[in-house]
Amino acid sequence: MTSDHPAYEALTQNRPAHWPQPIDSVESLHDHLHTAMMLEHATIPAYLTAMYSLKAPDDSDAALVIRSVVVEEMLHLTLAGNVLNAVGGTAKLTDPRFIPKYPTRLPHSANRFEVSTARFCPETVKTFMEIEHPAEGDEPVPQPDQYDTIGQFYLAIMQGIDQLLHQMDETKLFCGDPSHQIRPEDYYGSGGGIIAVRDRDSAFDAINEIIEQGEGAWERHPLTGKDHRNIWEDPDGDIGSVHDQAAHYFRFDEILRGRYYDPGDQAGYPTGERLRMDWDDVWPIRANSRASDFPESSEIRERLDDFNRSYMRFLDVLQEAFTGKPKRIRDSVPMMYDLKYQAQAIARIPIPGSDEHVGPSWEWVPDWLR
Repeated sequence: MTSDHPAYEALTQNRPAHWPQPIDSVESLHDHLHTAMMLEHATIPAYLTAMYSLKAPDDSDAALVIRSVVVEEMLHLTLAGNVLNAVGGTAKLTDPRFIPKYPTRLPHSANRFEVSTARFCPETVKTFMEIEHPAEGDEPVPQPDQYDTIGQFYLAIMQGIDQLLHQMDETKLFCGDPSHQIRPEDYYGSGGGIIAVRDRDSAFDAINEIIEQGEGAWERHPLTGKDHRNIWEDPDGDIGSVHDQAAHYFRFDEILRGRYYDPGDQAGYPTGERLRMDWDDVWPIRANSRASDFPESSEIRERLDDFNRSYMRFLDVLQEAFTGKPKRIRDSVPMMYDLKYQAQAIARIPIPGSDEHVGPSWEWVPDWLR
């Protein structure tokens, strides 16, 4: 993988006059990288809620697809955290401002749509595609604020790193403690995709991984010579590889169309096997459930309060992992399974006097109540 994203490389060679104000201070870079962590985290409860609303997830290819995306969103959260640590920033995952209140707008975005924690349905999947939507055209302009696509936001971070490297030595910008980096051996399973960040090149590699998994890889057309987006994360001709799945946007498109993409398919026209799924085999959970919707003495309230305490303890462990104890990230794995079982049990509970069921609420809880 080359360090510069092809679209970013092309833009830096012929910088448009309409580029927005870049990230031009270390403090601003820290803020935007922390926002990147907030952004990656904000997608996870939404994706998981849809998956947990499925009555028979083990029999649904849609659940497998959503789970594969969530695994990579956790990777993106970790990669953004590694870049933040490398430039001397500090993650704050248990700060109440880090945790969105659904429905929410993606942080620093152009606010074109809202993200909800809702049941699995076509409208929910369409929102997921909005989240992961690639930039239009072959030259997406970096946008540090009011971005239309996540890729534009990350390109702005790359631009900001280069802007700062014109003002200071690389060793001064990348001044973070190397022992705070989460490395492949610290991560789940084989640690595939984890990049320990130490300089510009490794930071750009980490950001490229995030962009390509979400929106698709960029490649040069052999006839026109123009850069264009491929539907695969890493199109090296071996689509059977675990690293050559469709990018997130196109994986959600597979769900919506009910069919997998095959090698050689064009965007919007998958020709592979049909997905095993049933839009109707879903618990009718209430979108954006909150604990305060239910009386304090009720069983529903107790279930949601317990879930939220588990959720915050999970974030506590991640906070430790990103602030000096990287091996703690492995301890979060069983906690994720505990959240799963709690959320699936909650989704089965009908709301009295309603046709809806309860949904997990993913709310901040102060440390003295955890």
